[in-house]
Amino acid sequence: MNSELGFRIAFTVAFFLNIGILLPFRIKSQTEGKKSGDRLDRTKEGPLLILRIPGLVLWLVVIAYMLNPDWVAFAQFGLPEWARWMAAGVAIIALPPFAYWTMSSIGKNITDTVDIRHEHQLVTHGPYRWIRHPFYTLGFGICLAFSLIAANWLLLILSALVVLYLNLRLPKEEAMLIETFGDQYREYMQRTGKFLPKLG
Repeated sequence: MNSELGFRIAFTVAFFLNIGILLPFRIKSQTEGKKSGDRLDRTKEGPLLILRIPGLVLWLVVIAYMLNPDWVAFAQFGLPEWARWMAAGVAIIALPPFAYWTMSSIGKNITDTVDIRHEHQLVTHGPYRWIRHPFYTLGFGICLAFSLIAANWLLLILSALVVLYLNLRLPKEEAMLIETFGDQYREYMQRTGKFLPKLG
């Protein structure tokens, strides 16, 4: 088996491992949200909605790489094999447990918008004890790991645009949380890091 085939297999295994954890939680949260009368408003993101386009293209490139890497071979860049295997190890061994921990902690509160659910609760357990947005941390990790496994600069650029989108929408999201939870959320912000735990 040549190394490129090995990377493609690792990429595919990592994809289905992570999606297999994330998707059921997303479906469950949307189903429960509809039952409780949620009407999430995606227009609250305003012009930022345009930045969802790179996310869609990112999905297409990921699927193209799994089906036939030659379709996106034009964007491959030189990267040592050890770095690609290390990224594969992170994507297969480290990210799925973190995904499960994050999703099981936030439960039905997860949304794909800056809007919050009707019965939204402030989650401060699991990884949320130390990080306010571990779901974003997970997303950043997945994007980076998959870009490095494939050694694909197009995936890397699209991932960077997705990270930019999430960073730009975060102030709106936190403003809504402050509006909802007030001083409780302000105090929570003081003791937690945004994407990584606070040092000290």
